[in-house]
Amino acid sequence: MSAVKTAPLTSDPRRRHQTMAEAAVSELREAIYSGELAAGTPLRLEELARSLGMSISPVREALRRLEALGLAVHAPHRGAWVSELAIEDLHDTYEVRLTLETLAVRRAATRFTDGDAEAARAFLDQYSAAHRSGDTREARRAHTDFHFSLYGAGGSDWLVRVIRPAWENAERYRAASLAKRGTLGQRQREHERILDACARHDSDAAAAELYRHLAVTANLVARQMGAEELFAVPELAAT
Repeated sequence: MSAVKTAPLTSDPRRRHQTMAEAAVSELREAIYSGELAAGTPLRLEELARSLGMSISPVREALRRLEALGLAVHAPHRGAWVSELAIEDLHDTYEVRLTLETLAVRRAATRFTDGDAEAARAFLDQYSAAHRSGDTREARRAHTDFHFSLYGAGGSDWLVRVIRPAWENAERYRAASLAKRGTLGQRQREHERILDACARHDSDAAAAELYRHLAVTANLVARQMGAEELFAVPELAAT
């Protein structure tokens, strides 16, 4: 296994107060998302600790958290490895997302404020700028921040918490769809339509736009994996 490439732990203000275990989760999760740690790669404690410049204890805790997120698998006497990608897992992950995230965005649309719209817009701008500069790590963070700024606007901490594990697992699959997803402008228009529906307090439109956004991604990945499309994609609403 090649050494995991790490960013300086103080390079991002959001990471300065992380514990060592949280920092290890962040680095290993990014390596999995980027494909640096491919599906099936063994996750050996000593090698990871050396690559991350940490003791074994926080890395062991990080592997437990990755397992809870579905990103790693552990078996007695065999150790841990990066979870395999599978059509069944893709389907189940996105089925959960389609259910929970459309519920969250419906709630958000009924409560959306100008401040919520401003925050979401800022994350979209960051996403676009990071993509144009080729900073995939920052683009991934800004994309996540955009979606969760919408879900958080619904006011349910529980709903946001239960969305998170499926989101984390789906990021491995989403990365595989980006090359076939069309231009950045196309993806931005999808995000804009979701945001616009929330700003108009149109919960039905917000849920429909988000459903389509997620279903298109899942179907692209399924086709790349040699399978049939998994979800029906509704037509775009007339504008």
